[in-house]
Amino acid sequence: MKDLFFSLLFSFVFVPAAFSQIEPNAGKWKTWVISSGSEIALPSPPNGKVTKDEIKTLLALQAQRDEAVINKINYWNAGAPSYRWDEMVKELAGPGMPPFRAMALLNVAIFDATVAAWHHKYTNNRMRPSKESANLHPYLPNPESPSYPCEHSVTAGAAAAVLAYLFPAKADSIYQLAQEAGKSRLSAGVQYPSDVQAGYDLGRQIGQKVVAWAKQDGADVAWKGTLPNKPNQWRGKNPVGATLGTWKTWVLSSGNQFRPGPPPDFAKDMEELKNFKLTQPAKARAFFYATQDVWSDITNKKIFEYNLIRDAPRAARVYALKSIAAYDAAVACWDAKYTYWGIRPYEYDTTYQQLLGQPSFPGYPSGHATTSNSVALVLAYLFPHDAVFFKNKAVECAESRFEGGIHFRTDNTVGLDLGSKVATLVINRAKQDGADPVIQTAGK
Repeated sequence: MKDLFFSLLFSFVFVPAAFSQIEPNAGKWKTWVISSGSEIALPSPPNGKVTKDEIKTLLALQAQRDEAVINKINYWNAGAPSYRWDEMVKELAGPGMPPFRAMALLNVAIFDATVAAWHHKYTNNRMRPSKESANLHPYLPNPESPSYPCEHSVTAGAAAAVLAYLFPAKADSIYQLAQEAGKSRLSAGVQYPSDVQAGYDLGRQIGQKVVAWAKQDGADVAWKGTLPNKPNQWRGKNPVGATLGTWKTWVLSSGNQFRPGPPPDFAKDMEELKNFKLTQPAKARAFFYATQDVWSDITNKKIFEYNLIRDAPRAARVYALKSIAAYDAAVACWDAKYTYWGIRPYEYDTTYQQLLGQPSFPGYPSGHATTSNSVALVLAYLFPHDAVFFKNKAVECAESRFEGGIHFRTDNTVGLDLGSKVATLVINRAKQDGADPVIQTAGK
């Protein structure tokens, strides 16, 4: 027993040093748009007199650390560096179709930029500023990673480049927020000015590469088709996302890679739907899933629960894989929607009164079912101890569309299967990116 005690004591005393650094190998992870984390060169961080001058700048900022400054430090330090930008997309996009494309472009840019930042961090191994000056008192704990370049500013640079492209009317405000994010790290005393500038420049270059990719993805191509005029097909007037199924994808070879077969006659589905007893809990689920971005909230919650908020590379990977799973699933789903123009229940039987409003696109297969199951299975891979929760949530989300009266059961069944096939490709790609082993236990 005594030997066991000292063995455990030795482990607790001496092992943490080996685990104190944040993801020292993340700079080697496989990227999406840049060829590798080392593709874009950075100058070596300054030293000598320049470093002393930078310390003076930080000491001056430390003296200005009032309540307003502290509020900004805390704002940008909340969650992982990706968090505020991921939330910003939803605000910029507004109501309507979920911003699948914007989320994927944003989070791919942030992931690639973070991998590149980590390559340079552990190439240069620059100490944090407070290690150079006893007079500097950081407001935040020093992150357990090298200082150069700054992880928050590399995220901000990448995010700003992508979001300014997607929302040009807001570009000036977006770039101002990016500068604010970087300055918050200076005010906190955890980065040098050169760390922040190098991170911003690196992130912006990578963001511009992602923008170049986006300009070739087909999203700006106008639909020139005609509305169908056949029995048992959708009869809406203004089809939304009619070209989405043709857009360039991240893991799929194309939107039609897993195209399901044509929908059946919905006579039996219609009978099931009309016989369904709509309870208050069912109504609540229908309205909830129709109005909430459930998967973003769940993803943020798991990043917090698994203590990834201070692990920028792994958090960025979660956001990127989740966003790609949703986007590619949406492309696959919309390919099928506009191949078959599947009819909605209230069109199949005009006497039927659905609970929810009428979507502006065909029904087969269900978009909620397809994207939810794709995201759920990817999250189950990333957070395996919560796999049952994710899978049940995807089924519940799909079922809510049946309960809302805007989808047949078949729409959901086919959508869940399609989402599963997309998720398999995302997971296979993730298994080859060098970041495994995956997370094992919440809070560890």
